[in-house]
Amino acid sequence: MAFGFEQQHKDIAGRVGRLRVGTKVVRTPALLPVVNPHLQIVTPAEMHAMGIEALITNAYIFYRSDRFRDAALERGLHAFLDFPGVIMTDSGSFQLSVYGDVEVGNRETLAFQQRIGSEIVVPLDLPTPPSADRATAEAELATTLARIAEARGIVGDAALLAVPVQGGLFEDLREEAGRAVSDSGAVIAPIGAVVPLMENYRYRDLVRVVLAAKRGLAPGTCVHLFGAGHPAMLALAVAMGCDLFDSAAYALYAKEGRYLTVHGTLALAELAELPCSCQVCRSHSADEIRASPERERLLALHNLAVTLGEMARIRQAILDGTLWELVDERCRSHPRLLDGYRELVRAAPALEVSDRSTKRRFFYRGDESCGRTEVVRYHRDLARFELRGRVLVSFENRPEPGYDHCLGFRPPFGPYPPGLAETFPIGQCEVPSWDEAMVRAGCAGLAALVAANPGAAVSVRCGTRWASLVATAVPEAEVLADEG
Repeated sequence: MAFGFEQQHKDIAGRVGRLRVGTKVVRTPALLPVVNPHLQIVTPAEMHAMGIEALITNAYIFYRSDRFRDAALERGLHAFLDFPGVIMTDSGSFQLSVYGDVEVGNRETLAFQQRIGSEIVVPLDLPTPPSADRATAEAELATTLARIAEARGIVGDAALLAVPVQGGLFEDLREEAGRAVSDSGAVIAPIGAVVPLMENYRYRDLVRVVLAAKRGLAPGTCVHLFGAGHPAMLALAVAMGCDLFDSAAYALYAKEGRYLTVHGTLALAELAELPCSCQVCRSHSADEIRASPERERLLALHNLAVTLGEMARIRQAILDGTLWELVDERCRSHPRLLDGYRELVRAAPALEVSDRSTKRRFFYRGDESCGRTEVVRYHRDLARFELRGRVLVSFENRPEPGYDHCLGFRPPFGPYPPGLAETFPIGQCEVPSWDEAMVRAGCAGLAALVAANPGAAVSVRCGTRWASLVATAVPEAEVLADEG
């Protein structure tokens, strides 16, 4: 069976790609809805009709049930679930994290997953909780890596082995695990034991853990973020470099009467209007759903539709080169998501390596925009400009006689030669009225240019409002302050 992951487009660390599983192809980023055989609110056949190309179910649940185990062994998962797409099975690690023990071993669960026809199987890794100390994290990672090595001999080429990355909150262990997973030849690398971080809104820690794992993983690895599926955080997760997501939120939230949106979760009981254009919301009022005997199913269909819609929106943002703007918009819906966004911005120097060099536009959306990958790259590239003699940098972009070079100034990027006025990012940079944060960022670019050309005499013409800031940021330059 042929397996592979192909990256087609990128933005930040996000990718639009194709995961090949035998003759089947899954577009990524992709949501794999969790299907519980005990409780199918939305059937796999209905999911396939909605455009879902892959789903995930729990092999341990099948293993523990005489009814489901025998049916799956006899008919195979695809026939039992009535789903023609790709099926991934989890090993029981989630139950292990919740209950502390499961009645199955690594070899048994891997053999069982293959026997029921799973196309993507997962070894019984040890999910290290965020509260674990270092000694525990190291010991559990060693056990997980040993089970991964055992799994490679059991699974072979019969199915695609998803190789989990563990290590708790210890970034060096996550990076080490990522390298070990890549050395194993893994196509898919799930980042495990992160559900507690998301449940407790610890998005800053989530960003650190994922980026640490990504540092160890090979660039061509398809990254699966275990247990992630709320539409509000998907753009952030994709920007970190995650490609696959699995979630039962669509069903679990429906049971609790919760209505998913890309900005957060609403209580159906408090809704007078349905702020969504999915089929359920356009054919029912809030009152009708509340009174319906199928309330749970209707909510689940909406929750699934809004999550799939966000996945499509993210893929389009990657194609358009506007993923930063989407992340900014989504992460301002909750203060803890904003924490995660700011942590991602702090990692921009590392993310810049994988980001695309040209984009459709750069929209300035506040202080965080000053640290984006496009700004980091531009400031780095300013060192390539060779200047000599007298140089003028004009905030008003007005050339003056008597200078060897006359440059404009466009925050948050900084100085630019006239020849780059219509190119990205200068020509496609949309900013509001200049504020202190963006001008300070532009001055950082100016300082980089001055440092790269110590023999040039640089003068900066600006309004009196910015004179002190420029003088402080670039003391080597002469400041020519005009009124205004």
